[in-house]
Amino acid sequence: MSRIAFTSASLPARKRIALVAHDHCKGFLLDWAGRQRERLARHELVATGTTGMLLRERLGLPVESLISGPLGGDQQIGARIAERRVDLLVFFWDPFEPQPHDPDVKALLRVAAVWNIPVASNESTADYLLSSALLKQAHEYRIPDYASYLRGRQAAD
Repeated sequence: MSRIAFTSASLPARKRIALVAHDHCKGFLLDWAGRQRERLARHELVATGTTGMLLRERLGLPVESLISGPLGGDQQIGARIAERRVDLLVFFWDPFEPQPHDPDVKALLRVAAVWNIPVASNESTADYLLSSALLKQAHEYRIPDYASYLRGRQAAD
């Protein structure tokens, strides 16, 4: 099989930001989000289960809550990335504790890399992403050319 081709896509100025945190990192994410509330308020927010509920309470902003990460919420976020319905991922994962859903976490990070979206795994990186001039504007980026991929698959059949 040949390597996948890429094409250009445009991210809107108002981003769709996914917020995810493992249990031991929820406090860090909530504190960070509180400090970044003004910037986050300009965007559409989606989160996994409990994280979404806690963010709504803390920030007083609308946050769409999916199901809990271990029950499939990480996979829901991953599906939205593949559907180009999430533009940026902030995922505070716990490097000190093994997670029962590690394969889901790995799959989420992989799909974010495949679809070339920015990912922050800690407060410092999240601060850098949210302070980027690109966050406030539409811009072009490279994504897999799925239509070309399908044409190649059909030709192989």
